[in-house]
Amino acid sequence: MHGVDVGGYAYGFWSIVFFNTLLVLFFILSFIKPKKKLEWRSMGAFIGFIVALFTEMYGFPLTIYLLSSWLGSKYPVFDPFSHSSGHLVLVLLGLSHSVIAMSLLHIVTNGIIIFGFYIIYKGWKLIHDAAEDHLVSEGIYAKIRHPQYAGLFLITIGFLIQWPTLTTLFLWPILMFAYYRLSMREEKSLQEKFGQTFVEYKHRVPAFIPRRKKQLADQETEFAS
Repeated sequence: MHGVDVGGYAYGFWSIVFFNTLLVLFFILSFIKPKKKLEWRSMGAFIGFIVALFTEMYGFPLTIYLLSSWLGSKYPVFDPFSHSSGHLVLVLLGLSHSVIAMSLLHIVTNGIIIFGFYIIYKGWKLIHDAAEDHLVSEGIYAKIRHPQYAGLFLITIGFLIQWPTLTTLFLWPILMFAYYRLSMREEKSLQEKFGQTFVEYKHRVPAFIPRRKKQLADQETEFAS
């Protein structure tokens, strides 16, 4: 978690870039273990996102260099290369040096990131404990079909809000598409393996975003009729 600094150049900390990247990848790869080519390709998109994120957060602030060069004297802060000024959402709102705004930003975004890791863990545990011939449809899998990928989405969204950069904004839709494509490929394999059981499960449970209570009630009425 970042504090509100008083100014000065706050980058070039490549050991922190290296450590934070390894830490995040250690947790992710502990629960999501790519095996096939498409799985590694999708994981490569996530790794690229994380490397770009921490590089701009602690190493070289490319986005801030570009924005401050383009805007010149119109750039909204006097010290763009202090670490608090790297929170571009707060910079654009004129709140980059507000302790309250900075604290709220980190509470919200860290909460999103931690919840993403929690969802990944919950999905992994059910899959890890299940028999190979069993379609996991209980627990968190009763709410969404791809909790591990939904967790990845939440983690990246949390980081995007906390520290948006041009590179991560470019990489994020590529990452989303890669995991959407992978999830659809996996569903095809599951349908071939479990047949009508998976078709009914797919019709009943959304892929990434849980249904609201009203939607669930309407769906139960539909099944009952």
